[in-house]
Amino acid sequence: MGEEVDQRTFTREDRSQYRQKIRRSLDVFAAMLRDARFEFERPLTGMEIELNLVDDNADPAMRNAEVLAAIADPDFQTELGQFNVEINVPPRRLAGDENADLERQLRESLNNAEQRARSVGAHMAMIGILPTLRKEHMTADSLSANPRYKLLNEQIFAARGEDLDIRIDGIDRLAVTTDTIAPEAACTSTQFHLQVSPEQFAAYWNAAQVVAGVQVALGANSPLLFGRELWRETRIPLFEQATDTRSEEIRAQGVRPRVWFGERWITSVFDLFEENVRYFPALLPICDEDDPEQILESGDTPQLSELRLHNGTVYRWNRPIYAVVKGRPHLRVENRVLPAGPTVVDTVANGAFYYGLVRMLAEAERPIWTQMSFSAAEENFHSCARHGIAASVFWPGLGYVPVSELVLRRLLPLAREGLDKWGVSARERDRLLGIIEQRCLTGRNGATWQVETLHALEAEGLDRQGALHEMLRRYLPPMHENIPVHEWPVG
Repeated sequence: MGEEVDQRTFTREDRSQYRQKIRRSLDVFAAMLRDARFEFERPLTGMEIELNLVDDNADPAMRNAEVLAAIADPDFQTELGQFNVEINVPPRRLAGDENADLERQLRESLNNAEQRARSVGAHMAMIGILPTLRKEHMTADSLSANPRYKLLNEQIFAARGEDLDIRIDGIDRLAVTTDTIAPEAACTSTQFHLQVSPEQFAAYWNAAQVVAGVQVALGANSPLLFGRELWRETRIPLFEQATDTRSEEIRAQGVRPRVWFGERWITSVFDLFEENVRYFPALLPICDEDDPEQILESGDTPQLSELRLHNGTVYRWNRPIYAVVKGRPHLRVENRVLPAGPTVVDTVANGAFYYGLVRMLAEAERPIWTQMSFSAAEENFHSCARHGIAASVFWPGLGYVPVSELVLRRLLPLAREGLDKWGVSARERDRLLGIIEQRCLTGRNGATWQVETLHALEAEGLDRQGALHEMLRRYLPPMHENIPVHEWPVG
């Protein structure tokens, strides 16, 4: 999302030229899927984690430019809000003890970033939504300086033609109106990338859609927004609403939202890029000078920059990624459903569960998505976002079953087998999946810890704002100590 673009005003000619160019790029992409040699022989995984910045009082610290200058590490980049940064983890294989190495390196990077951030009065917080955010923080002034964000803000509201109403009914009820996309910055996530072949892409994307709800239930860490207790993973409805380009009348006509679970199982990665072009007008109609047809005919690999930029403004929970590295194209499934945190080890365990499970489902002889409707997968997703680890989901052959029971009985054994197929060491497999198992047995993830701690503090006499600040102060030490969240004390 942080790709640099120049500030500019778009004309009707820009939009017409862009539409023509992106349709030609789609044709070139189809030809590449037929004929090009994509890189997938050594499948790699990647990870991005979005972080919040807080000050010594646990309030949002609007200092990401100063923090990034202090960190001086290209793996750390800007994000939408001035209280956000993002770390990009270099691609790696899953085999052997790579997960242990990933965890160690990620902790070292974050510890170093924390030390540097302290020099400018900020601290790192891995959490889905910062509990101490207030509505007054959500203004255009809180957006980062990257011109891309200002352009997105302008284009989304130009498309809407009116202010944005955010309505979330949970334990409490939230109703706010905003004239910027700043509330989107409240949503900090973890993104898992998996490189796959064109032939495998549809199976892996479909499998990722099937497990999205279970992932959210296990990893929920965003129960609070603007002082209200809402969904266990409030990121999901907040993000779906905060970038909605549709007015009420346009929604009533059935126009698709830009934050989208989807509406069908796919047979090819082309289906998703074609839907992008067919359903969604350009927010950033920026064309480069390359001719993708000529580049392909010359034997080189086109960047397809318009197709990629447009794809970056359609916020699928499982997004297709096309990229070119060292002259070779490759495809990735970008899994975007999980919040940040609570700890590095929880995050790596979430990744191990996802990668192991999705491989087994994608390579099964009888695909599970042929046994359930797409709408059932979407219903699972939103039910798990609302209820978290206490949710029940539909699963073929079982009907409706509690998530924890499904994971313990059916999905953890599959994930173990999948990690074996990836070549993950038995020690790492058991260590990481053991964390998922304990979450299910204790019923505790980041969301339940936050809510239980908040209620305990309020029972001691603190008001809501005081309890939110004290809860976050208690969250940070075990986060830095890398203690799995199911072991965190409450009260």
